[in-house]
Amino acid sequence: MAHIDLGLDEKQFPGITGPMMYRPETAKPLNELAEVLLRAPHSLPAGERELIAAYVSGRNECTFCCSSHSAFAAAQLDEGMDLVDQVRADIDTAPISAKLRALLRIAGAVQISGRNVTSELVADARAEGATDLEIHDTVLIAAAFCMFNRYVDGLGTFAPIGQDAYAETTRRIIEVGYGSALPVPSPATSVS
Repeated sequence: MAHIDLGLDEKQFPGITGPMMYRPETAKPLNELAEVLLRAPHSLPAGERELIAAYVSGRNECTFCCSSHSAFAAAQLDEGMDLVDQVRADIDTAPISAKLRALLRIAGAVQISGRNVTSELVADARAEGATDLEIHDTVLIAAAFCMFNRYVDGLGTFAPIGQDAYAETTRRIIEVGYGSALPVPSPATSVS
């Protein structure tokens, strides 16, 4: 049970969806940020940007965000969940491009502290073909997901276990994006 009363059934609105429904005025800009970072036109495919989010969330041990963004990444990557699992286990041996590996190293540094992003990490990413926009957005995705992870875990929200639990949300994110991703509660779902 969440640390505060969200006024809804957390099993129907797990993870970040409960707090976002509790406070829609903050949900709107947070969802807009996620939409721009993870889905808007960009040189990195959406699946790779979701993979960065899943990777950072896994390093932060945020079960809900790691599981949901792993599912979102897998749905948009040809290699599916096998690749997501390999990246989360070890970026050095995962079958990904050298550019994505360099960007994930930057994301991992941000997860520890923004000050851990070094000139060498940036130079390595550039040497592998990363643009300044890709480096910028990798840093911002990693920083944003540290915030999202802390939001979810700081409120002690419910996180379903197993990838099947994220199938409907994955479908909704792929089809309509983050701006319209929150389900509308019916009176039967309220616990107040």
